[in-house]
Amino acid sequence: QVQLVESGGGLVQAGGSLRLSCAASGRTFSSLVMGWFRQAPGKERDFVAAITRSGITTYYADSVKGRFTISRDNAKNTVYLQMNSLNTEETAVYYCAADRAVGVIPRRDYEYDYWGQGTQVTVSS
Repeated sequence: QVQLVESGGGLVQAGGSLRLSCAASGRTFSSLVMGWFRQAPGKERDFVAAITRSGITTYYADSVKGRFTISRDNAKNTVYLQMNSLNTEETAVYYCAADRAVGVIPRRDYEYDYWGQGTQVTVSS
C-alpha cells in the first residue's frame, strides 16, 4: 500500500506560479512511476505530467508543456510539480498518483494504482 499526501495548493493570480509537492510512504518510492492529474469542476480528471522511476524522463500534457515541470527526489520520497504562467482555466483539484507497473508510462487515470486526496489550486483573474 502507498499513501500519497499533496501540499502546496492555494490561491494565485493569473500569470503566477505555484509548486505542488506529494509525499509518498508505504512502498519503495523509487519503484513507482509518479504522475499529476487535475480535475476542474464538472469536468473529467485530466493527465498533467508523469515522471519515470529514475526521474530521467518526463511527460507532459500539451497544454502545460513549457510552463510546468515535474521532478522527484527519491531520497525524500517526494514528487513535485512546478507550475508557472498559470491561467484561470487551470483552476482545479490537483492529484498526485503512483503506478507500480513496469512498461509504458501511463497517462490515463485508471492506469494508476494509488492516489492522494488532492490539493485545490485556484487561479484568479
